[in-house]
Amino acid sequence: MTTSQRIVVDPVTRIEGHLRIEAQTDAAGKITQAYSAGTMVRGIEIILRGRDPRDAWAFAQRICGVCTLVHGVASVRSVEDALHRAVPSYGIPRNAELIRNLMIATQYVHDHVMHFYHLHAFDWVDVVSSLKADPKATSTLAQSISSYSKSSPGYFSEVQKKIKTFVEQGQLGIFSNAYWGHPAYKLPPEANLMAVAHYLEALTWQREVVKLHTIFGGKNPHPNFVVGGMPCAISVQTSAGPQRGGGGQAATAVNMVGLQIVQNAIKQMQEFVDQVYVPDLLTIASFYKDWGGIGNTGGNFMAFGDLPEKSIWDKDSFLIPRGVILNGDLSTVHPIDLDTDDEIQEFVSHSWYQYGAGDAQGLHPFKGETALNFTGPKPPYEHLDVDKKYSWIKSPRWKGKVMEVGPLARVLLMYANGHKQTRELVDSTLKTLDVPVTALFSTLGRTAARGLESKIIADAMQGWYDALIANIKAGDVRTFNDQHWDPATWPNHMQGVGLMEAPRGGLSHWIVVDDARISNYQAVVPSTWNAGPRDAKGQPGPYEAALQDNHVLHDPKQPLEILRTVHSFDPCIACAVHVTDPHGEELVQVKVT
Repeated sequence: MTTSQRIVVDPVTRIEGHLRIEAQTDAAGKITQAYSAGTMVRGIEIILRGRDPRDAWAFAQRICGVCTLVHGVASVRSVEDALHRAVPSYGIPRNAELIRNLMIATQYVHDHVMHFYHLHAFDWVDVVSSLKADPKATSTLAQSISSYSKSSPGYFSEVQKKIKTFVEQGQLGIFSNAYWGHPAYKLPPEANLMAVAHYLEALTWQREVVKLHTIFGGKNPHPNFVVGGMPCAISVQTSAGPQRGGGGQAATAVNMVGLQIVQNAIKQMQEFVDQVYVPDLLTIASFYKDWGGIGNTGGNFMAFGDLPEKSIWDKDSFLIPRGVILNGDLSTVHPIDLDTDDEIQEFVSHSWYQYGAGDAQGLHPFKGETALNFTGPKPPYEHLDVDKKYSWIKSPRWKGKVMEVGPLARVLLMYANGHKQTRELVDSTLKTLDVPVTALFSTLGRTAARGLESKIIADAMQGWYDALIANIKAGDVRTFNDQHWDPATWPNHMQGVGLMEAPRGGLSHWIVVDDARISNYQAVVPSTWNAGPRDAKGQPGPYEAALQDNHVLHDPKQPLEILRTVHSFDPCIACAVHVTDPHGEELVQVKVT
């Protein structure tokens, strides 16, 4: 490479939604400027105006087909918060909080495992290289890092035969369209074969663990919720009626058979995280320790907190604490004021929206506006005009500062707050990999945090399950509070915010209700925080800042380095829609100009 080039990756694959990355490199191939653009618009906020707040969750949940339950939870919490602000005694039953915790935790573990193996692993794992592996040596490697039962030479030999058949028949399918053979791949063939085997294993595993969502929520994806608790009645009976002929409370209730399925799912999650995910993560990371110095977003992290031991309004009981870390300083956690106009704001200086009072100012979500204003080039186009508006994603800021949200932010906040297990896991991981603390603030750290968080949350699930069972045995089967369900009991005006920590980061739904109808609704999602474009001050968003930190491309036509860092955030841009060329074929382009 001898001259500066503009690299365009559009769409970025192995994510949810449609994301375009443009990166400017110098003559040595180092990225000097990066730009993140969401290329489709959601518009759910507009659809929700004028609707019954109690129905909002069903619409909001369709913001994403991958995140499934998180928007539903945030939406019902927003209405519940509005009611709680109006009537401070209002709350939801403890059983409902426990069930929500279990469902949210399942989403975490399921999502993180799926992301690691099916979306992110192939940035580090060379599938074709696994054909060169010795199955016996692979078995020795697998047994040296874990006691997982499926680790015999015969097992890995059978997996290798499957891969060979795919390659020889030219039917790589799910393993196609990657940069196999790229010199940035460092794993030995045996580690590659082990990882591919576990990729296939995770496909089967995930079908089982999501049964927890179907027990409590009726279906997956998009399980059911209700303002005031959970819509699942609990029964201590084991059948669908006195004579198993139907009818009675047990016909639609969560009974002891269903609860045993929940218990089994928890054990399966713990086993896979302990014996497969975390060992694989540490093994793969040991070959890519240089990535502990690549992908720093600037050191600012934020989490809203979640998984309450008591109530969602008792933030001191959260497993995941609320707060902000600035400049990588773990000695101080700054509080968040949700209602102050100048703390949480969204900017649209470089986004295809317009604000009534001008685009240079930021708006608090309670006063947020969603007015579409596309001024970009007509497709197809070569480059975006990044000096103007260039994305459908807004630019959220906290006190004017860029914030990274997600697993790394949460792990850092738990660490900073002195959470014992988190401190032990982080310190042990840094020691095992022999990397400095600064490696946390990187692409490697972001990827490692996701696995460590999975371990923390999977371990916490048993306590919530045991508490639920104890309540049921004590005769408490209440899951729904019908007080103030009737809008006739509501004040003429109320507003609230539904906060939760989605797998990808802090999620907030802000609702304003007038005369029992939604007058304003704003969803500020994790990938809004992370994937947003520059703001009025020219501050790059986290994706952009991370890509501008120490990335040197080996081959601009195979920008594996860009994918590694972008995928480390687990992008979720909007509801999945196929991107096609004029002939209806799926389109993936990498342009170098």
